[in-house]
Amino acid sequence: MRADWQRQLRQCHEQLGFRHVRFHDILSDDMGTLMDEQNHLLHSFFNADQICDFLLSIGMKPFVELSFMPSTLSSGSKTVFHYSANVTPPKDYTEWAKFVGRLIRHWVERYGIDEVSTWFFEVWNEPNLKAFWTGTRAGYFKLYRFTVQAIKEVDERLRVGGPATAKNEWITEFLTFCKKNKAPVDFVSTHHYPTDALGSVGEDTETQLARSKESILRKWARETHRKARGKPLYYTEWSSSSNPRDHLHDEPYTAAVIIKTMMEARGLVEGYSYWTFSDIFEENYMPATAFQGGFGLLTLQGVAKPSYRAFELLHRLGVEELPVKGKSETVDVWAITNRDAVTVLVTNHALPRHPIKAESVEVKLTGLTSPRNVYIERIDDEHANAKRLWIEMGKPALPTEREVEQLHVASQIVREPMPWKHSGKTLHIKFRMPPQGIAAITAELAPKRTGQNAKS
Repeated sequence: MRADWQRQLRQCHEQLGFRHVRFHDILSDDMGTLMDEQNHLLHSFFNADQICDFLLSIGMKPFVELSFMPSTLSSGSKTVFHYSANVTPPKDYTEWAKFVGRLIRHWVERYGIDEVSTWFFEVWNEPNLKAFWTGTRAGYFKLYRFTVQAIKEVDERLRVGGPATAKNEWITEFLTFCKKNKAPVDFVSTHHYPTDALGSVGEDTETQLARSKESILRKWARETHRKARGKPLYYTEWSSSSNPRDHLHDEPYTAAVIIKTMMEARGLVEGYSYWTFSDIFEENYMPATAFQGGFGLLTLQGVAKPSYRAFELLHRLGVEELPVKGKSETVDVWAITNRDAVTVLVTNHALPRHPIKAESVEVKLTGLTSPRNVYIERIDDEHANAKRLWIEMGKPALPTEREVEQLHVASQIVREPMPWKHSGKTLHIKFRMPPQGIAAITAELAPKRTGQNAKS
């Protein structure tokens, strides 16, 4: 409901193409959805409606996380985050179901079933972590059953899913429970971060990941896709790290993680929700520092981080991927067509504290007529990296208006002419990739072109 949050979300929708937004707390006491006044329940959906009204007004839709517990329905007093979100099970599951059903019915009456049926309803957040659910796994499954029944009683077309767990957990058990108890499941949702693996005991997990032929997030997504039994799979939280104060969130490293992860997730997930789009994020104390290591793609002042620019590159890609031959320890290459152009997307990425260096890359695009133009766009330490300029400024905690303008300029992706050679329907391109760097090389073609293959 903050004006600056709304402004940044509008920008992410318009520039990056984001279509849904997920957030905690829409049922908590600070939203005023349900209060007890002298043993009389008072429902107020005004604040929730304000949020939905805004999202729809800018062309976005809510991915509704049904959480957390209104205190008047709660079985205990355990809370999380500075806004004291109650994380205990309901003391009466029937009353919880009535409350949820009343809210959903209100939204259908307000926005129409054709609209609300395009939303998603996810039951709770990370119930496998004691920080977010003090009940048992069986208690969560019961919560899901009561919730989905209440929603489906409003209209069968409404989409409901779970278990919204951390670390890809409970998927098999959840679907088995739902099948046995005839509880509908329209989609499977879960969360993962690459740092989830670092808590294992034994050999350095990062070394194991670095030696693997596939990234850990793709490995987990592939396994979870199999466990989902054909249900649409949505990762409703993911990022380069689960640490809310990780300096890498502000640096090109995370941009490279985003490109690699998103490109590798194709065919495995229906939706991949990056956590989060903004550093305006109030789970904990929110430092008033421009580059604070927060989860966001944008700083408090709205300056785009390299991670934001990674999504900008992805949003401009085409829809047809070309086969790529070639391999490298740290360099990954994808080739994508978009109307009368081919874009070669390249990352040079390795996990922290593992070997990586600048690499010389040669790309040959075969089956092409001579291009009209070739240009390169970069994200790395020296390109689209506003934090570098911020450090040179002396790390001002609250940049002046003029400094913010300079940071905006430094954050931009710049198109630079790319040297190239063409012979025998093959386009030859050579360039260097700095560590944790991204490059997008686009060849603009004549309107007619034959099929292409890429070799790197």
